[in-house]
Amino acid sequence: MTQQLQDEFDSSVENAEAWMKAIQERLKINDNTKGPRSALEARLRETEKIRALEPEGSLKMDLILVKADAALRSISEEKKHEVLSKLKDIKALWEETAIYITHCHSRIEWVWLHWSEYLKAQDEFYTWIHNMRVTLEPDIELQLGLKEKQWQLSHAQVLQNDVLNQSVLLERLLEEAASLFSRIGDPSVDEDAQKKMRVEYEEIKQEAQNRVKLLEMITKEHEQYSTSVNQFQSWLNGVTERLNCCIGEATKPSAEDKLKAMKEIAKDIRSGGKKWKHLENQCAEVIQNTSPLGAARLKDELEELRKALEKLKLWSSEEEERLLKIQQSESAYESQARQLEADIQKLKKDLQRLENDLDPGEGEKTEDEFVALWRKCNATRAALAAEESKIERLKAQLKELLRFSQDVQPHADSVVSAIHQYQSVRGKASKMSTDTETQLKRLIQNPLQSFEQWKPSVQMLLETPEPELAHIEAALAESSQFKEKLMTLQLKKDYLNSVLGEEKAESFLQEVAEASKEREILHKSLLQSKSKLQNLVLQHKNFDAGFAPLQKKLSAIKAKLDLEKEPQPDLLGKKTQLQRLQMIQDDLAELAIHMEEVEKLVQSNTTHRHEMNQLSSDSQALKRSLEMMIQQSEDHIQKHWVYNDKLSDLQQWISVTREKIDSCQDADGEQNTEGRLEDLERLLAEFPDKEIQLHLVEAHGQLVMENSSPEETAHVQAELDQLKESWKSLKEMATGLLKKWQLNIPVADKKKKRAFVDSRWMSRPAFRLSDVDPSHKQEKMGEGQSTSGHLKLLHDFEEWLQGENTKLTKILAGTPSSTEEIKAHQSKLEELQSRVPQGQHLFEDLLHLHPVLGNAEDLEELRYRWMLYKSKLRESMTSLVRDNTQSGLCLSSKRSGGVCSYLHRVCRAALPLQLLLLLLLLLAFLLPLAQETHSCTLANNFARSFKLMLRYEGPPPT
Repeated sequence: MTQQLQDEFDSSVENAEAWMKAIQERLKINDNTKGPRSALEARLRETEKIRALEPEGSLKMDLILVKADAALRSISEEKKHEVLSKLKDIKALWEETAIYITHCHSRIEWVWLHWSEYLKAQDEFYTWIHNMRVTLEPDIELQLGLKEKQWQLSHAQVLQNDVLNQSVLLERLLEEAASLFSRIGDPSVDEDAQKKMRVEYEEIKQEAQNRVKLLEMITKEHEQYSTSVNQFQSWLNGVTERLNCCIGEATKPSAEDKLKAMKEIAKDIRSGGKKWKHLENQCAEVIQNTSPLGAARLKDELEELRKALEKLKLWSSEEEERLLKIQQSESAYESQARQLEADIQKLKKDLQRLENDLDPGEGEKTEDEFVALWRKCNATRAALAAEESKIERLKAQLKELLRFSQDVQPHADSVVSAIHQYQSVRGKASKMSTDTETQLKRLIQNPLQSFEQWKPSVQMLLETPEPELAHIEAALAESSQFKEKLMTLQLKKDYLNSVLGEEKAESFLQEVAEASKEREILHKSLLQSKSKLQNLVLQHKNFDAGFAPLQKKLSAIKAKLDLEKEPQPDLLGKKTQLQRLQMIQDDLAELAIHMEEVEKLVQSNTTHRHEMNQLSSDSQALKRSLEMMIQQSEDHIQKHWVYNDKLSDLQQWISVTREKIDSCQDADGEQNTEGRLEDLERLLAEFPDKEIQLHLVEAHGQLVMENSSPEETAHVQAELDQLKESWKSLKEMATGLLKKWQLNIPVADKKKKRAFVDSRWMSRPAFRLSDVDPSHKQEKMGEGQSTSGHLKLLHDFEEWLQGENTKLTKILAGTPSSTEEIKAHQSKLEELQSRVPQGQHLFEDLLHLHPVLGNAEDLEELRYRWMLYKSKLRESMTSLVRDNTQSGLCLSSKRSGGVCSYLHRVCRAALPLQLLLLLLLLLAFLLPLAQETHSCTLANNFARSFKLMLRYEGPPPT
């Protein structure tokens, strides 16, 4: 049997080697890109056929591997080296053949695609040459006007730019032809074909440039003519505007100046004939390159300009004759106008003198000064009545000037201005006389009117419930002043008769007497009110003596309360702060008692009552703020107590557990290993619950740090860090000791303990946050962004994956011998498969946290282990179904155990090899992810070999 297996292996190797060499010979024959396109296409079809045979070679290799595995199991150690050497050689030969097949086919296929794309580009180039030649062959058409010629030039320039831009594509096409010629050596892409393409392009380029130059000359000639026409038109408009300005109403120069300007304009018009003659010569040249309709338009335009010039000459001569007549009538008009202006100036001077005499002067005036001013106003009114005859004479002179055709409006304005000045001075004299008389009457009646205005304010002051003492004293002073003024008026009886008249003076003196009596009555009332206010001032001093200490004490309590808003460094400081707040609360209660005593003094004073209400409102607000601070302080103390209790409990458990583990390590000779292992496993069973307690301690620590000073925050953080280190070291110690003891127990016991550990792992709440307290879950979610939480998730997923992999290994280690055992294995594998989605979800969460974790190598290794586990589980389920089918067939046919037993052993032997091949395949898939720059897709030399990209729709050639 051994010799037969080895012969089968040698035979399969020889067959495969002969097949590979035949393939390589066929590849060498077709590995050539030289020659015509038909030969290249035939070689491409041949390489495609060879490439289609590649699966046959893979099948031969698989058969060799199966034969080799069977031979290696049965031959001696001396011949194993020979079999392995042959296996290595045939693998190398197959790899070389496969690479040669791919590269040969890719090389020929690329050259074929390159040639096809070149032919397409060449066809497009010759199509463009044909289209451009058809466009440029016709002669230039004559255009209607300048705009059409500019459009024609623009179109020719666009064609020229298209030709120039095509040079870049031509150079690329020539480069591709040279590159293709170096590979295929076909005459269709040699240097003569390239030169032919370049010559045809240069002909098109030269023809386009000649057309543009000719059109530029024609357009420039028309533009110059158009500019000359515009200049001549502008000149005509300028001369016409000057003539209009000279004739128009806007300016009023003398007839002599207008006549001189008209002679200059006539001289300029005569020079316009030469300009028109030059314009006619330019028009004849432009018409030669213009269409008939456009030439007719140019001639009409030139004729219109000639008519406009003739019309301007006629208008200028007529206007010059009219100005000569106007000049003769201006001299007579100017002599009469000068006489009128002289009379107007004399009248204005006299009126100005009278107006200056009416100046009342500045500052306050006495009664005597007002009387003198009133008499001066009456004398001025009499002098103005004598000047009225001069005004009538000026009006007659103005009527004489109206018979002339000149504009008399300035002289009329001067006459009107003189009349307005006369009326203004007369009105001013009359108004000043009336105002002076009114001022005299007002000075006499002013004391009585002031008293009538003062009397209601004093009555209102006396009716006020609580008037101010300063207002009463000011009213008394004003009353004394009115007494003096009224007595002075009673003594000026003769003066009043001379100004007001006897009847009005007597009535006025009666009113003064009545006002004196009313003043005496008000004066007595003010004296009584003053005495009452002096008594109230004495009561006000007593209120101030009691109110000021209350206000000062309330400010002191508020200052103490502001000092207590700072966070405290430790628990003792928080308790002391609570005691100080309670003392402040007692002080505030004592202040309320004193406030009630002072409120009894302010029952009759609204101002003091308002001040006490404001103080009471401030006291109530301070009381509410104090109660809130006391409540917050009690909450902070309670949270600190809870944190200290939980921290102390967990630290005590860690120290006790550490002592137990140390005692287990020291008790090697006192009890057997199995008993110590059970004790250690009981300790490890407490770890999941204590880990939840650790997270709760961290959450309470976060609450304490939020309401503590920076020093206390640093202290609490240090305690938490020390607790985490103690927990980590304790867990590592327990786990290491468990692994150490498991290596020392028998295999059967080891499987038993491993199953116990796996069941303990499945029951631990590593990924089941729903079992934890909801408040703790929110705290965990709030802390989910910290690095320690992310590393814990990574560590827990690794442990879970290790446990699942251990279960799968145990299932695969058993060899089912009946249909019931196969079904039991299948149910266990399905149970593992049902937990794969949960693991995939947790793994995706780890991928989302990759930027926070930062360790890319550990995560990549975990990705590989997870993919290997899923592939191994899938392969196990597939092989189990196949074994189940084979066993059913064998049992139904009552197999004797010969051939079926042999096939069963072959399948069992091939399973590790299949797993190894799957592992290599996964590694090959992961390599591009680790380093994309080494991807074979990007390393393709043909993918980036051209600046001009070729169009290819289909799968990549490599």
